Amino acid sequence: MDAEEGAEKSIVASAGIVSVGTFSSRILGFLRDMLLASIFGASFTADAFYVAFRIPNLLRELFAEGSMSAAFVPVFTETLTKKGKGEAEIFARSTFSVLLLIVSVVVVLGVLFSSQVVGLIAPGFLEDPEKLQLTAKLTRLMFPFLLFISCAALTMGMLNSLRHFGPPAFSSAVYNMVNIMVLLVLAPRLEYPVFSAAIGVTLGGLAQFLMQLPTLHRAGFSLGFQRPLRPIHRGVKKMGRLILPTILGLSVTQVNLLVNTFLASFLPMGSVSYLYYGMRLIHFPLGIFAVALSTALLPTLSSQAARGDLAALQRSFSFGLRLVFFITFPALLGLILFRVPIVHLLFEHGEFDAIATAGTADAVLFYAVGLWAFAGVRIVVPVYYALQDTKTPAKIAVASMILNLLLNLGLMGPLQHRGLALATSLSAIFNFLSLLWFLRDRIPWTDGYQIVTSYLKVICASLIMILPAYLLTGRAIWQSEGAWELKTISLAAAIGSSALAYFLLQFLVKSEEIRFISKMLKDRFRRT
Repeated sequence: MDAEEGAEKSIVASAGIVSVGTFSSRILGFLRDMLLASIFGASFTADAFYVAFRIPNLLRELFAEGSMSAAFVPVFTETLTKKGKGEAEIFARSTFSVLLLIVSVVVVLGVLFSSQVVGLIAPGFLEDPEKLQLTAKLTRLMFPFLLFISCAALTMGMLNSLRHFGPPAFSSAVYNMVNIMVLLVLAPRLEYPVFSAAIGVTLGGLAQFLMQLPTLHRAGFSLGFQRPLRPIHRGVKKMGRLILPTILGLSVTQVNLLVNTFLASFLPMGSVSYLYYGMRLIHFPLGIFAVALSTALLPTLSSQAARGDLAALQRSFSFGLRLVFFITFPALLGLILFRVPIVHLLFEHGEFDAIATAGTADAVLFYAVGLWAFAGVRIVVPVYYALQDTKTPAKIAVASMILNLLLNLGLMGPLQHRGLALATSLSAIFNFLSLLWFLRDRIPWTDGYQIVTSYLKVICASLIMILPAYLLTGRAIWQSEGAWELKTISLAAAIGSSALAYFLLQFLVKSEEIRFISKMLKDRFRRT
């Protein structure tokens, strides 16, 4: 087996572990969201919670799945490769100490000024003092989550660098399990059941951090306060120079969603909830495949960049780009075609009615337009970070945010919350294509024809989904109540047959991605 195939197998195997963990997390996340939808629907209380939740969720996306790992992993990998384990542990402990001090101050300020924070995020709530006060209390309860998730993100970066992908991947599942348990236990016992959801978020973040520590200890590392803290470790300084542009570069989607929340607070009641539930469905394939592949790619890309092997780095990047599109484009088409049955089946229970289903399905439609770009950004940006270039993604991110704001203002009038979702998708497409354009001068491009050919095969094979979607969504059953077993079987059969036909067509047209995955599975079964 040559080095290129070995690297690709390592990436896929690692991504597979992360995908399983992320899949578990997303399933539990859907159970939590179904529970929340059943209790709160798309009501006054739901809008208050989702605005308050936007703050910790933004920080979770940035730190747990973004900037912390993107800035920390390349420096930690370089230190471990060139200076050994002892120096790498000192760097990690120094990072932990600085992180603890900075984030603690931010949490205290956030708790003290929660009303002002809510007023900035959702100024439309200022006209309703009761709604503003409830949102501020929920924000206050969830702000400590930032401290726990920051520590969890640092631990995750260390374990990923050491090729321990399992515990970090499954830690998100533990987070959702704690959320569900707290909801079930506390919601019936509290005067305001929504407070149980906020408490669950904070306790879930703590659990996500704690569950990773045993594996870190077995790997021979530990976290603790570094003394003396000054002079600050050179690795921390280097990471500090990387992390601010990194946050900006990776935060495009999340900042755009924050802008959506800001503007949606001026729209009719339920708009904030429609956008939240719609993005949750988009995050399912995005988290399972794009984030998982990005997580597995970064240590490999960083190692290749540290050795100066740009040809190997380009091959790994091309492989990741083709593989993520191979999965996310049919997922995109499936979400668009099956959006009403999916939302109806998952969320239309209790207080979540048919009007909420229609509003959420519309959000899914316009968010799904940009799914391929959301996923592509997750693959392109780590290449820049492996090369320790954080400025280019940051500059493109600023341009994308400005474009998103302009599109929001132009589209929210005629399309309401749908316009906000569409603006987010269009700005993501601009972000992805711009990142690709500027990358052409940084690494050798030798796989352009291979990438285009792969994409065309994926698009053509995905069109097979149109027929089962037409047969399923045209049935009157989706406008009626009950018959959940029949609805579940019908949707599962339609999605399953579509997926089977897609993979079969890819096999018939001799897709390299399907052949690679098939060969890897055969090797795995042969060894077993």
